[in-house]
Amino acid sequence: MIKLDRISKLIGTFLLRDISLEIPEGYIIGLVGANGCGKTSLLHVLMGLYKPDSGNMELMGMKYPEDEAQLHDNIGVVLQERLYEDYMTLQENANYYGRFYSNYDEAYLLEMLRTYELDPKRKYKGLSKGEELKFQFACALAHHPKFLILDEPTGNFDPEFRDEFLGALKNFIADGEHTVILATHLTDDLDKIADYLVYMEKGSILTAMDIEELRSKYRIVAGEDYRMKLLPEQRIIHMEKGEFATKALIRHRQIDEYDASYTVSAPTIEEFMYFVTKRKNKKIEL
Repeated sequence: MIKLDRISKLIGTFLLRDISLEIPEGYIIGLVGANGCGKTSLLHVLMGLYKPDSGNMELMGMKYPEDEAQLHDNIGVVLQERLYEDYMTLQENANYYGRFYSNYDEAYLLEMLRTYELDPKRKYKGLSKGEELKFQFACALAHHPKFLILDEPTGNFDPEFRDEFLGALKNFIADGEHTVILATHLTDDLDKIADYLVYMEKGSILTAMDIEELRSKYRIVAGEDYRMKLLPEQRIIHMEKGEFATKALIRHRQIDEYDASYTVSAPTIEEFMYFVTKRKNKKIEL
């Protein structure tokens, strides 16, 4: 269980503001928003790198700082930063940092390296960005965590490995006792695997919902401009006129029926983000 209650943290001039969230185990959580919205800052709070200025946080029934050692043991991370020693081999790096985890499993680490076609005797310095992230992922799994925190991991993966990686995340949470939070701008990945969406804007959570709620609560409606203007204005999040049609994101109700002249579909995460970001009325109900 992830439980955040009114978490705030000032980081330089950036304010992570009034973050509240409650999500049970067994979910893959997509964390999205424009660059600079606070995704990485929130991940750093979850990892214990930043201590909140106010609010309460509980992860897997534990709290910082009293349960810090247990939390450290149960969290695996993949970050954008270079985390390991350039002139050590992959196996040396994994063993050196693995000693800080009570459940570190060298045999499993080596199995992961074979799976991801990484030579354990290779120097860390020579890895490409994609290989570096594969190595981080292997290390993150090697101490058998219950919670994975992943910051933009897939952008440097080739398409074949990206599918393998997404499959590994689904397997990780399959028992209902493990959780993944994945910050990414590649929303196609989230459409494939995410169970829950957290959308941040300017240091706050704008909206957070189950993916099935997203697909049932909203519709992308497209049609001729004059027809689109007949839609109930109070339910339109944003409407945009294109070259061939006008398109809108609207709040949908199960009782709603649409004229056959409209093209209607559930939004992808990318479409939802695009129209919400473009909305002119920032106070409109989502």
